[in-house]
Amino acid sequence: MKLNLTKPLVFFDLETTGINIATDRIVEISILKVNPNGEEETYTQRVNPVVAIPKEASDIHGITNEEVLNEPTFKEIAQKVSDLIKGCDLAGFNSNRFDIPLLAEEMLRAAVDFDMKNRLSIDVQTIFHKMEQRTLSAGYQFYCNKELENAHSAEADTIATYEILKAQLDKYEDLENDTKKLSEFSTQRKRADFAGFLLFNDKDEEIFSFGKYKGKKVTDILKENPGYYAWIQNADFPLYTKKVLTEIKLRGFNNKLF
Repeated sequence: MKLNLTKPLVFFDLETTGINIATDRIVEISILKVNPNGEEETYTQRVNPVVAIPKEASDIHGITNEEVLNEPTFKEIAQKVSDLIKGCDLAGFNSNRFDIPLLAEEMLRAAVDFDMKNRLSIDVQTIFHKMEQRTLSAGYQFYCNKELENAHSAEADTIATYEILKAQLDKYEDLENDTKKLSEFSTQRKRADFAGFLLFNDKDEEIFSFGKYKGKKVTDILKENPGYYAWIQNADFPLYTKKVLTEIKLRGFNNKLF
């Protein structure tokens, strides 16, 4: 089934040095940009992470330190990636919890602004898990009747994710071929940041999801304990989380909450 798009939808996948959003780095990125008219653009690039790739990570995706030694750093390709995904919604497999947050970290680290305010995100894994409870390889077999060769290659995973979403739309009559509806269906609890340290309550107010202030309104805590903001800014939290917290604080100043 052809996707019903009102603006381009970018499928992407990252291979990385690990799974820590705040500290790990991209070693390969693959992008498949699907335009509303059906035309597709692709971009795949290995990346020098400027840190060592652990053997455990290399064993999964097959990319070694030697293979990326002469590749560009993410900072060198960040603007190209930003230009390619500009004005696009995003899609991936486990992308809401991992790929989008990690991409945001790398972008901000490269001094290229990134946010999701005017984007929708479709997490094909979430749709898959809600419908069938499987992995990417199993999903590719289930929906497309194909074996996923070169699994954990960013390009292979990206293409498979795109094909799975189209097959999901063919299979489930109650799954609407609409980017907004797919985004809503594939999103778990609404987050203020990517990593889930800041959530929204039922009144659309930002709350903390961790620590001694779990469930408390961010604006209330910033007013009661201003030092908590400084602690988060100096601790090992994702850059995007810190950015969102700063935006909330500035909004509070502008509204004279503090």
